[in-house]
Amino acid sequence: MAAPSALELLKSGRADEALSELQAHIRKDPSDAEAWNLMARVYFQLERWDDAIRAGEKSVELKPSSSEYHLWLGRAYGEKADASGGLGALGLVRKVKSEFEKAVELDPKAQNLPARADLAEFYTEAPGLLGGDKGKARALADFVMKYDAPMGHAIRARLAREQKKYDIAEKELRAAIEASGDEAHYWVSLASFYRRTGRLDEMEAAINRALEAAMQSSIALFDGASLLLRGGRNFPAAAAMMRRYLSLENPSEEGPVFEAHFLLGVLLEKQGDTQSAVREYRAALALASQYKKAQDALARISR
Repeated sequence: MAAPSALELLKSGRADEALSELQAHIRKDPSDAEAWNLMARVYFQLERWDDAIRAGEKSVELKPSSSEYHLWLGRAYGEKADASGGLGALGLVRKVKSEFEKAVELDPKAQNLPARADLAEFYTEAPGLLGGDKGKARALADFVMKYDAPMGHAIRARLAREQKKYDIAEKELRAAIEASGDEAHYWVSLASFYRRTGRLDEMEAAINRALEAAMQSSIALFDGASLLLRGGRNFPAAAAMMRRYLSLENPSEEGPVFEAHFLLGVLLEKQGDTQSAVREYRAALALASQYKKAQDALARISR
């Protein structure tokens, strides 16, 4: 088994330390599937898709019975497909479908609901010729509803949005908020829907509601600040949210700390504070020296 500290380093966004520890561990025990999976997830955070795929394939080779390992390999294939685009993505898309379906097949007791959510997203968004199937997505949503109603509503919302049934999508997202007991994460999901549909005032209002939600989560701060950045709204508030996220003792694997520093740098640069932006880009690289977005930003701003 991989050292517990490797997982802690991964979750705290200390990519260089995590990779160093995992590489040393794998040299001693190259048959440790968990170590390979953790390495794949670090590379996934770093957006190094080829490396994430290689490590993910090794984890699945060593432990083909793991639903979680198939899920992460499918995610890596998916990101590589998005980055590749065009004809080069076609073979990867089929691998995404295969890995997600395998992850669900290996989870008969529904302990890995994210695998079903990711497969439902694939069925919702992929063209029919590549395996998309909205009927199967709807069936997965109904299944997930039995175990996690908020997640089930969120899957239904994605399906409705893809079908341009925006009123139903919004209704499902509000149902997710209610079923979750007012969880900040689902307010941010609603804000993301508003951004995608061009309703930026409502996006910002939903993010503000997330900050007041009864059930707080660290990733809501990261995602909310990211949405404001992408929506071009209220950069000072977004920067404050990202600083608050960086002050937490329990950051999320989904919001790597090095990426939070990078995004804070972008927000500061957009407000004209170049000096502080440089500090944040350097802070990102101090944790993840291979993070290309921060490398490029620092090179650009230093010219």
